[in-house]
Amino acid sequence: MGSSQSAHDDLQRLSDGTGFSTEQIRNLHKRFNHLTHNQQKLRREDFDNISDLTFNPIRGQIIEAFFDKRNFTNSEVGKVEEVDFEEFLTVMSHFRPAGQNLTEEQRERSKRDKLRFLFNMHDKDNDGTITLDEYRHVVEELLSSSPDIEVETAKAIADAAMLEVASVTMGQMAPDEFYEGITFEHFYKILKDLEIETKMHIRFLNVDTTTMSCGK
Repeated sequence: MGSSQSAHDDLQRLSDGTGFSTEQIRNLHKRFNHLTHNQQKLRREDFDNISDLTFNPIRGQIIEAFFDKRNFTNSEVGKVEEVDFEEFLTVMSHFRPAGQNLTEEQRERSKRDKLRFLFNMHDKDNDGTITLDEYRHVVEELLSSSPDIEVETAKAIADAAMLEVASVTMGQMAPDEFYEGITFEHFYKILKDLEIETKMHIRFLNVDTTTMSCGK
């Protein structure tokens, strides 16, 4: 990460861009180095020995999120084979709870960014839509992260949510229209009132993103 003033400038730039404190960035850099065995780039195989991800039902989707260009650039789509620390940090920031002192506009932007990230995880072919079944999986995953909701209950609620969206979506279509899937704007409209900050997190290498709210 450089040295002296340059290192300080890099830390501040990364902090401003991701919302992590400089101390959190230092800790995540140590985890990055541990994952990559002190190499400059992170590859998919570097995730293979992370025990916290082994039995995660969306393990593959979480890993692929780190190599999806949409999650660390504003203008590119597609996948990469390896990512550097800044790209890794940018993806990690999507799982970080928002800071306490945000304006309403900043809070809404944070929620929109997180929902866009979730949408991208399920829009695997980059066509700008997800299926009703993929939407059901999103709801189930978010509900399953709550300790107050049992797995079967989460599945039942997710099934009901999918059917509700289907009835509304299909009901608005003309007889000759073809259903192409849920767009992000529709997805955002459906889920924007969900308290996503406490539900969207990952934990690996002793880093729990639920504790990573920004201290600034």
